[in-house]
Amino acid sequence: MSLSSPRVLAVIPPMTQLNTPYPSTAYLTGFLRSRGIHAQQVDLALALVLELFSPAGLDQIRDAVLALPDAERTPQTAWFSAEFPAIAAATPRVIAFLQGRDPTVAHRINTRSFLPEGARFASLDNYVDEDGGDPLAWAFGALGLQDRARHLATLFLNDLADVLRDAVDARFEFVRYAESLAAAQAHFDPLAEALAAPPNLVDRTLHALTLAALLQHQPDVVLLSVPFPGSVYAALRIAQTIKAARPEVVCVLGGGYVNTELRELAEPRVFDVVDYVTLDAGERPLLALLEHVAGKRSKTRLVRTFWRDQGQVKYTNFVEPDIPFDDVGTPTWDGLPLDRYLSLLDMLNPMNRLWSDGRWNKLTVAHGCYWKKCSFCDVSLDYISRYEAASAEVLVDRIEAIVKETGQTGFHFVDEAAPPKALKALAEELIRRGVAISWWGNIRFEKTFTPELAQLLADSGCIAISGGLEVASDRLLQLMKKGVSIEQVARVTKAFADAGVLVHAYLMYGFPTQTTQDTVDALEYVRQLFENGCIHSGFFHRFACTVHSPVGMNPAEYGVTLQPLPADGRFAKNDIAFIDPTPTDHEGLGQGLKKGLYNFMHGIGVDSDIRSWFSVRVPKTTVPRRFVERALER
Repeated sequence: MSLSSPRVLAVIPPMTQLNTPYPSTAYLTGFLRSRGIHAQQVDLALALVLELFSPAGLDQIRDAVLALPDAERTPQTAWFSAEFPAIAAATPRVIAFLQGRDPTVAHRINTRSFLPEGARFASLDNYVDEDGGDPLAWAFGALGLQDRARHLATLFLNDLADVLRDAVDARFEFVRYAESLAAAQAHFDPLAEALAAPPNLVDRTLHALTLAALLQHQPDVVLLSVPFPGSVYAALRIAQTIKAARPEVVCVLGGGYVNTELRELAEPRVFDVVDYVTLDAGERPLLALLEHVAGKRSKTRLVRTFWRDQGQVKYTNFVEPDIPFDDVGTPTWDGLPLDRYLSLLDMLNPMNRLWSDGRWNKLTVAHGCYWKKCSFCDVSLDYISRYEAASAEVLVDRIEAIVKETGQTGFHFVDEAAPPKALKALAEELIRRGVAISWWGNIRFEKTFTPELAQLLADSGCIAISGGLEVASDRLLQLMKKGVSIEQVARVTKAFADAGVLVHAYLMYGFPTQTTQDTVDALEYVRQLFENGCIHSGFFHRFACTVHSPVGMNPAEYGVTLQPLPADGRFAKNDIAFIDPTPTDHEGLGQGLKKGLYNFMHGIGVDSDIRSWFSVRVPKTTVPRRFVERALER
């Protein structure tokens, strides 16, 4: 192929988010257009869900349910069959309501008689009001009509997704679609078998949407951005459709999943459906690749790119400097149907709801992480290790351009850890120009975030911040090189909370050498942070070791032994199992941690003995009862 100016189409494959576009295509489209390249974008994740839940899609789901053998019928498919007329009538109204086009239907949704209720509505039993009143009143308050209806509508869509999973595709989920086929999967065989299987309703729908996008945009190059394992299968199905319909179109695979899991790609079958796989920041590799497609550059001068040659995978990395962060241009959402995204309200955790409720313009304050020392993090990879910040003037220019384009002033800063110096300058520039936005993002709970800086950020529009408290143990925080202490976290979080900012803590358990005592003490620290009004929400996740982290690269330093990876693995490589000689029942303790945290978020049991949350026998905490209170006094 020799093209003077290739036409590029950037694709968001299923599944990522339904409330807002995943930002990768917006960044790439904005950058390519800034270089005079014809670039368009399409969100096939949103399009797939809207098509499946359209009247025609629901009819096809019903056909699939009716075709099930008796042995394969489930309570959800029985509910769908019995309630189908009501489901078919309600679904268009639910979709319109979640898109913000029909807000008054909230009144009918809240009656609990408009929506047919499947198994997902059983979760409301967790919120039974002790006085026999509205079970959701504690979560949404007496006046939260829209929020209440959005949660009920989200449960209804989750019921429909369950029917799809039971009747059509056992791998279907709104976010983690067919995730097990790709996550830390050393062998390509599961994906290859899935791609070779006869297409089901989901596959056929995606096939039709892909053909429609090809017809509309007539691309020469298609960029498939796969941020998560749950978007890999669908991305390859899209590429498969493109290769069958228009084999001359160049398909390129990239994104967060590729950057972390496919760095040692050696599986030639991947290139049956895609032509190239690129690593790390996409701007420079894409410029080199587009020059090659136009006949202006040989394959030996590609940048960070895998390709296949005579059945063997080749990797070419002609050394050229990356595009400076100041020069990557302004992301654009032009071409994406911003009025059709679904504002879901799935989890009632106040920070988690920001992820799925409302449409946020996603923007990066700085590339990489200014700290890049945490031992659980992929600090060896470009998205962490290469730190570059844009000036406050450039950032606010981008913000103003995005608000002008989208008409929306909500921003999610998607940095690994937004730098305090850059946030201070950004806040001052927003205030100086009188730019009114709402924003939230992730930080490190470091001492630079003084009460004065927290108030300044709040004045500039900061509504929420999240940060890693992780193991809530000074010994383990030091071992993981987090660079913070619990006292410091208490003071920083309190400063933000006092400024009216929602504070969320990311928490971890199962870190190497973590003992039962460490775990119990961690929950006590968390209890005290809630008790003293420092944090409003949190989430505990189990530590996972990756090959690109300091723990994965130097396991002996952390007292663990890595399990060997498959010697013949030629596909994904990221998570790695390890043996920790410390005799701790992380599985049993994890349930207690999550139970305690869930109740603390709702103001329940904040003054109770921490041992009461664990179903296994645990020791008494060694943390002084007023530790956080005294830390705040100091």
